[in-house]
Amino acid sequence: MLDHLITRATLVDGTGAPARTADVGIRDGRVAVVAGPGTVTEGARTTEDATGLVLAPGFVDPHTHYDAQLFWDPYATPSLNHGVTTVAGGNCGFTLAPLNPDRPEDADYTRRMMSKVEGMSLVALEEGAPWDWHTFGEYLDALDGRIAVNAGFMVGHCALRRHVMGPAATGGRPTGEQLRQMTALLRDAMDAGAWGLSTTQSSTHTDGDGDPVASRHAEPAELVALSRAVGEHEGTQLEAIVAGCLDRFADEEIDLLVEMSAAAGRPLNWNVLTVDAAVPERVPRQLVPSERARRAGGRIVALTMPILTPMNMSLGTFCALNLIPGWGAVLGLPVPERIAELRDPDVRAEMLRRARSPEAGVFRRLADFDRYVIGDTYSAANDGLTGRVVADIAAERGEGAFQCLVEICANDSLRTVLWPMPADNDPASWALRAETWRHEDVLLGGSDAGAHLDRMCGAPYTTRFLGDCLRGRKLVPLEEAVRMLTDDPARLFGLRERGRVAEGHHADLVLFDPERIDAGPATLVHDLPGESPRLDSRAEGVVSVRVNGVEVIREDRVTGALPGRVLRSGRDTRTVSTK
Repeated sequence: MLDHLITRATLVDGTGAPARTADVGIRDGRVAVVAGPGTVTEGARTTEDATGLVLAPGFVDPHTHYDAQLFWDPYATPSLNHGVTTVAGGNCGFTLAPLNPDRPEDADYTRRMMSKVEGMSLVALEEGAPWDWHTFGEYLDALDGRIAVNAGFMVGHCALRRHVMGPAATGGRPTGEQLRQMTALLRDAMDAGAWGLSTTQSSTHTDGDGDPVASRHAEPAELVALSRAVGEHEGTQLEAIVAGCLDRFADEEIDLLVEMSAAAGRPLNWNVLTVDAAVPERVPRQLVPSERARRAGGRIVALTMPILTPMNMSLGTFCALNLIPGWGAVLGLPVPERIAELRDPDVRAEMLRRARSPEAGVFRRLADFDRYVIGDTYSAANDGLTGRVVADIAAERGEGAFQCLVEICANDSLRTVLWPMPADNDPASWALRAETWRHEDVLLGGSDAGAHLDRMCGAPYTTRFLGDCLRGRKLVPLEEAVRMLTDDPARLFGLRERGRVAEGHHADLVLFDPERIDAGPATLVHDLPGESPRLDSRAEGVVSVRVNGVEVIREDRVTGALPGRVLRSGRDTRTVSTK
C-alpha cells in the first residue's frame, strides 16, 4: 500500500522535460510510482487531489550557512517554507567543527568569528547550540535525526587551521608537520561525511577580533595539498571564495582556483557571480577560471542569484557599508563619535570619493544614496519617512543625498533601517542574466541563508524566481526554471536519487499553485534565541513540502515532523566527474 498518493498534478519532474499531468505515489520515503492520471491501482493511506497545482522536486540550495541555526530551528526557515528540501552548509571556510578538546576557548573564538563574518547573532550562537562536539563527525551526529531538511556540510579551512595551529592560525604559516595534521583532520572529517573542503581568501572576511580569518593566511601550496586530499574521498567537492569573487578575478586567483580543482579532480564552486549590464565585461572575466579549469582537468562553477536579494543597511551596525574601502574606520567608532564624523562635510566627501573610486569594486553600487529607501525609523523627527526615497527627501530639504541620509540616521542614533535600491534592475541586466544562467558552468543559488540574518533575506529566491518565470519577466520556461533549482545542483553535488521526481528517488517534493507562487516582502522578526532579530519572508502559493516522503510544510506552516537527514559524502553523494 502507498503511504500517500498525489493525483492529477501538473508534474514538472526536474529533468527539463515538458510538464505533464500525472499521479505520484509515495512509499517508505521514496517515489514508488509515477503514472498517468487515474491509472494507479494500488491503494493509499491518504490521497490528495492536486488538480491545477504543480508538483516539482524539492529545491536544492547550494550555498547556505545553516550550520548553527539548525540546532534551534530544525526547519531551516524560511528556506523550507519556500520549497528548499536540501541545503549545503559549511561554506566560505567557516564551520563549527572540528574543535580542539585541549582548547575550550576555541568555541568562543568560533562563535565570535561567525557573529562577525557571517552576521549571526552572538546570543543565538551562545544559547541556541549545544557546543558539545569536538570532531566533525560528532557535529554531524548532533544534527542527525533532529532536522526537517536534508543537510550536507563542507568542512571549513578556518576550523582545520585553528584546531592544529591554535591562535597562530591567524597570521601564521603551518610547519610541514602541522600541514600533515590538517590534512589528516580533513580526511577524518570526510570519512565522517563532510562533503569536502571550503575556504576563503576574501579581503572582507575578518574574525571577531577584526583580524583576517585563518584561511586568508594560507599560501597556494597549502590549499593545493588540502585539495589533493579531497580527491581521495568519494563524493566530495571544493568551495572557495577569493577577493575577486566580489568583482573580477586577478590572474593569480584564477591560477589558484584552477590548480585546486585540477589537484582534487573535483568540481569547485564559488559565490557569487554578479551580473550587471553596466559592467558587461565582468561576466566573461569571471568565467575565465571555468574555461581554463576544463582544459586542466578540473571544473569551476559560478553560483549566481536569479533575483535581486532584499538587503538592508544601517550606519549603526556592521553591514556591507563597512566593507567600502576607508569606511570601516569611521563606521567602527562609538556612536556619538561616529555621528560627529559623519556630520563633518570633509569626512563625508572623502567617504564618497572612496566609495565611488575603482578600489571600491562591486561596493560602488552602494554609494548611490539618492536611490535608498528609508525603512524603520525610531524618532519623532523621522515620522512619515518610512518608505520614502532619499532623493525626494533631499530635494525637499535642499541637501545632498548622503548628507540627508546621515541626518535622518543621526536622528535615530544610527538605528535607521536603509534599503538600497539596486541599479542593475534594468531590462539589459535581466537579459544578460537569462543568457548567463544557461552557461554550463553557472548554477543558480548563493542565498547565504542562515547568515547575515538581520541584513539580507536570500532564502526565498526559489519562489520569487518561479513567480517571475510564470507571471513576471518570463525569462525562462517553468520546466527549465525548476531544473535549475533541482536537478542542476543535485548533479553538481552528486546527490544520490535526489533532484528529480522519478520512481525510486527520495520523495523530496514541492506542490505549489502556479497562479500564486511567490515570496512575500522581507520583514524583521525577533524569533532567534535571546529574541535576536532576523529578516523573514512568507512563502505564497506553496501548498505542501515533503522531505523523504513526510510532509513538513502545509500552506506556509511547519507540521512539526523532522524527517530530514544529514547527507554524508560517499553514502549520500557520488563522485562527480570534472570532464
